[in-house]
Amino acid sequence: MAEEMDLDDVWVLCRDVLENGAPLELNDEMRALLSRTAQQVAISQEDAEDALRSHSTAMTLLREIHRRIGEGSNRLDEARGRVNELQQQGDFDGAQQVMRDVLAVEVVPFYRELAERTLKTSAGLAEVRASGRLNPDLPDRPQLAALLQRVQQGHPLELTDDLRDLLRRTAPTAAITETETEEALKSQEGAEALMGMILSRFRNAKRRFLRAMLQMTSLRDSGDIEGARQQMRDVLAVEVVPRFRQAAEEQLKGLDSPLPGS
Repeated sequence: MAEEMDLDDVWVLCRDVLENGAPLELNDEMRALLSRTAQQVAISQEDAEDALRSHSTAMTLLREIHRRIGEGSNRLDEARGRVNELQQQGDFDGAQQVMRDVLAVEVVPFYRELAERTLKTSAGLAEVRASGRLNPDLPDRPQLAALLQRVQQGHPLELTDDLRDLLRRTAPTAAITETETEEALKSQEGAEALMGMILSRFRNAKRRFLRAMLQMTSLRDSGDIEGARQQMRDVLAVEVVPRFRQAAEEQLKGLDSPLPGS
């Protein structure tokens, strides 16, 4: 998305100019970038053009763009994390309110769009839990989580063809074999157990990987590259979920690569 690329480019520019003291060169390309990005963070074209008439006001414009991008990005990241927590607890009303609170204050169209998508997804997942019917427009694993919550509330699981297909798609992503999947799909109880296994494997794998990443980063930054490597080796020694195995392998490969200029 071109808009996202502009925001990323200006964020790098802000770091260079506002944090590292690099000069702001107001050439035609820079004026065009700042003018576009100003409008992308809800600053009018007229205000942006006025600000770009001098270096001092252009710096003020850059600071305001930086503020809106930083606040919007941080607000959305924190809100999404809270939404995930609330949805895991089964509080879809609370999750949706978190996003409504974001939309009540957010002015940057790009972040508003992302918040609206998250709100729509949360509302859709709430409907899946309430009705037991899958929605082809929603992501797979969150729908499994919503269905499992429905079962835990005492509703019977309807082992429809759509649900069978969903479980057949998601089981391999959790390193569950086709044989195991087909055996589980022979009964409602087996399907419920399969759903729980898929979700728990992903939850545990994510927790394990993130914990190892924190330790790896700390060791790497302190100069203990071998210790950092061992964190990823420890993950690979036990991890079965393909997505997180691949992530650990990529991190290990990065640690084995020579540093720039070495």
